[in-house]
Amino acid sequence: MKNRCFGFLFLFLAFASTAQSPQKDVYSLDQLIDNWHLAATQANFETYFALTSSNFVFLGTAPGERWTKSEFMSFCKPYFDKGKAWDFKPSNRNWQFAADGTVAYFDEDLATWMEGCRGSGICVLENGEWKIAYYNLTVLIENEKIKSFIKLRKQ
Repeated sequence: MKNRCFGFLFLFLAFASTAQSPQKDVYSLDQLIDNWHLAATQANFETYFALTSSNFVFLGTAPGERWTKSEFMSFCKPYFDKGKAWDFKPSNRNWQFAADGTVAYFDEDLATWMEGCRGSGICVLENGEWKIAYYNLTVLIENEKIKSFIKLRKQ
């Protein structure tokens, strides 16, 4: 009987600690992404890129915008040096986790100078610390406006 109670207690504690882990990670990850957006708003180049992994990739809204970390750093540096980068206000962020808990996927709505956008990304756990490994910024276009948009792009 003692062994059964001990076994039940062990399973309960193991489950409880596992069940709380994703919530803790969501809080940490939300802080990471919020701080990343804030660093851009404040034109804080060092902080902005310190929050990304060494193999970070950024996909921008223009067709040719696929930047490695070093390419994106070179592109961004003049904007950050002028003290004006961009100001994205996130909302409605959603998280998913890989089975092993070392990779987190997210999407978020963004209020930007381009109107409504969506960001999606991947964060990875590196040496016990979450880093942004991939970010894809997209401009949102309503389905009923897509034909007009296609005509505009062909100009």
